[in-house]
Amino acid sequence: MTALADRLRDRRLDAAPTRAQSIAFGASGFPTQLMTQTFSAFVVYFYVSHLAVPATWVAVAMVAHGILNAALNPLMGALSDRIRTPWGRRIPWIGLGIVPLVVAFALVWMPPDLPADGLIAWFLVVVAVYDIAFVVVVLNISALFPEIFRTTEERARGNVPRQIFAILGMVLGTAGAPALYDAIGWPGMALVLSGVCLVLLAWSFFGGMIERRVPEAASEAMRWRDQLTYTFRNRAFVPYVLGSLCVQTSIAVILASVPFYVRYSLGAAEGEGSLLLGAIFVTAIPSIVLWSTVVRRTSPRTALLWSVAVFGVAVLGYLIPTSVLGAALVGVAVGVGVGGLLQLLEVVLAQIIDDDATRTGHRREGAYFGVNGFVVRGSVVLQAIVAAVVLTASGFDATLGEAQPDTVDGGIRLMLAVIPLGFTALAWLCFWLYPIRTRDV
Repeated sequence: MTALADRLRDRRLDAAPTRAQSIAFGASGFPTQLMTQTFSAFVVYFYVSHLAVPATWVAVAMVAHGILNAALNPLMGALSDRIRTPWGRRIPWIGLGIVPLVVAFALVWMPPDLPADGLIAWFLVVVAVYDIAFVVVVLNISALFPEIFRTTEERARGNVPRQIFAILGMVLGTAGAPALYDAIGWPGMALVLSGVCLVLLAWSFFGGMIERRVPEAASEAMRWRDQLTYTFRNRAFVPYVLGSLCVQTSIAVILASVPFYVRYSLGAAEGEGSLLLGAIFVTAIPSIVLWSTVVRRTSPRTALLWSVAVFGVAVLGYLIPTSVLGAALVGVAVGVGVGGLLQLLEVVLAQIIDDDATRTGHRREGAYFGVNGFVVRGSVVLQAIVAAVVLTASGFDATLGEAQPDTVDGGIRLMLAVIPLGFTALAWLCFWLYPIRTRDV
């Protein structure tokens, strides 16, 4: 154990990362997205439709979850920037948080036999642990990205394996999860997915998470007041983070809507949701390479505007299909836009961090990813509110099974297509206001 700690302590990155290091670092995208998207896509459906917890109760619990997660992000980001250890600023947090994160994720899907109020209490406690561990691990992994990859060229190339792994995690988490819980039940699904997450996080931690030697002046602690002032007065960050919130809300609403869409609008078996979600994410994999080329030949801002436009136009297609095959074809078009969003959002944020470092003399990856996380976690709250309002207003009643009133189909299609389009249009406007129009700062 001592030898392992010494080896981790002595690792530092002084040049561009090797291909092996880039791939290992990229592997972290698989478990983090697997957990994120599985939670976003199925937790409301699991507690409302399978456990028969009232939708309003679940919405309130999700709001509490979103508030806690949002509050943790800037706090963790600032602490990560300020900490000094022989192992670096980010590595200790990641190493300590991996096991609690995986265990808490599994327990979300394995509640004991309790009445509805007991299930909500279980949800709140377990998800609180999950939130804390998730922020500790994922924020620090994200903060390593602009530190490891230093130019738009490096970031565009280095982000390809990470986002491909992320999409594969989404496929297993959102398209594979229905097949798993159909075959082995929700607890079995939880154990399988948690085991996969643990293996991939361990590989990424030991093989690709390597910090650079940051100059002492660039990494010294800033006062809390200065942190907030520089962050929220950044003319590039404010439109970026608002646009990111709109994009994340749009995606979260779509993922939460798909299980309802498959069962109550298309009249298909629950497991066929895998085809809809799989169409999105499988298409997004080659799209990652496409958007990597686009950003290298244009600029992060231009490429992001194009990808948001493609995504927004495509989601409107969900109004039309009456079969799973038709909806899957719409998902192919949606996947092209999703690939761009996954590839470009962190490239743009890394550019903002470089610009801030030029102006302030400080490397503040943790602060920016923390505040970004604080704002975009609002997508969870907005998703829960949208789902609760639409389902309640349309007359959805879980006790009726498939015998829902006709208004439910219209409400679900509105939730899957029109509402995401509205959020996407707002995102495009925000990114159009983004002021950095060059490739590198």
